[in-house]
Amino acid sequence: MSLFLEKSMLASRFLSCLIAISVFVLVVSSLSLLQFADNSFIPRSVFRLILVNTTSLYSTSSVTSGESKTPFLTPETSSEQSLKSQEVACQTSSSSNSSAGVGVNKACDAKQALLRVYMYDLPPEFHFGLLGWKGSGNEMWPNVGIQGQVPSYPGGLNLQHSIEYWLTLDLLSSNIPNITRPCTAIRVQNSSEADVIFVPFFSSLSYNRHSKPHGKEKVSLNRILQDRVVEYLRSRDEWKLKGGADHLIVAHHPNSMLVARKKLGSAMFVLADFGRYRAETANIEKDVIAPYKHMVRTLDAENSPSFRQRDILVYFQGAIYRKDGGTIRQELYYLLKDEKDVHFTFGSIRSNGVREAGRGMASSKFCLNIAGDTPSSNRLFDAIASHCVPVIISDDIELPFEDVIDYSKFCIFVRSSDAVKKGYLLNFLRGIKEDQWTKMWKRLKELTKHFEYQHPSQPNDAVDMIWQAISRKLSFIQLKAHRNNRYHSSQLFLKDR
Repeated sequence: MSLFLEKSMLASRFLSCLIAISVFVLVVSSLSLLQFADNSFIPRSVFRLILVNTTSLYSTSSVTSGESKTPFLTPETSSEQSLKSQEVACQTSSSSNSSAGVGVNKACDAKQALLRVYMYDLPPEFHFGLLGWKGSGNEMWPNVGIQGQVPSYPGGLNLQHSIEYWLTLDLLSSNIPNITRPCTAIRVQNSSEADVIFVPFFSSLSYNRHSKPHGKEKVSLNRILQDRVVEYLRSRDEWKLKGGADHLIVAHHPNSMLVARKKLGSAMFVLADFGRYRAETANIEKDVIAPYKHMVRTLDAENSPSFRQRDILVYFQGAIYRKDGGTIRQELYYLLKDEKDVHFTFGSIRSNGVREAGRGMASSKFCLNIAGDTPSSNRLFDAIASHCVPVIISDDIELPFEDVIDYSKFCIFVRSSDAVKKGYLLNFLRGIKEDQWTKMWKRLKELTKHFEYQHPSQPNDAVDMIWQAISRKLSFIQLKAHRNNRYHSSQLFLKDR
């Protein structure tokens, strides 16, 4: 009898294992059909996002028993899983090619990329020509695969809005086999294969250098270039196909694209904030907020001063008298300027101002990020690079990658109405204990890499994070296209009757 029971149990276990394996094979087969079928009802871009967020396409070994594989659960688990998954994907892609030679990344092709980007071949006067680069003959782009051939971007405050430069370099690099970079975005040569269409106009540089007429000019070069971009885009079949909804325009400087922005408002913008935009032109649904390029030197995480090594409690250095929402800076200046262990002074980039600011922030526990002429400023990212806990006093600020990064883990948010109450801000900050500050400081050191611009780009750095953020907007583009088609198909039916 016992032998019969034992055989029955073994048969039952075998049947359970067989059922489990069959279900797994069925699920995998279904997903494959959904991905590769020509008439799939799940968009390819959305399918790729599902795979990346659950790491099923690349690896499951990096997911510990304590981590959830299900995307979009809580703010913390979803953001951590999304960022870790993307890094695993990039590492797997690089390691799979180690036998082919250092720097060769054959896996970085259009089929595996998270985002396929078509870039218009605009003449150099719209991009690297603004940097003084001149190609030989009909050369459209510099050869970024050769050391020393990459045109340098002008220094000073120009750098903080140089996002267009880094994204363009990254796209050019994506087709060069000897450059190792993440496989998040890749340039394709046919617009019909693209998820988004990139407009390589260095609009921030154009504003910074050419917004005023020179000599006998009646119209500035910046205005001329904007008008030509508008004319060019509206004449393109790619723009007409979706009304520009799948086009990507970088306008990081708040005053860049002032003339063209309304005419091109259907496109996706990469911006610093929405401070000078109408909601119908720019909004968080369709557009991407990108970090400023910080000006101060990034502190080494291992040698970053701790709580007791930072003698200054609160630090602010910059323009104090501002218009619009920035008037709060003046109010806070008079409240805090004479307080003990507070550094609140006017400052600029001249006379080693950036170096002094870097030293000051690295010696401070808290760094104020106060609204100025616009809700955001480069100061926040200088604070992050200095591992100085940011205190954000800007009610209308939008933050980069906030759908995957929880800023409350390493920033302090204070409402403007509370900040200007006498004694409120300092009492609040002095009440934060050393262990609470240290927890935020450690988190700062972990996340600093997400705000670093570099060439070639690295997994989850600022460039890579922007491409990921753009890919997360694809579902909105798809939704908008489908909604626009609601009555279009009915009209076609009526025509055929």
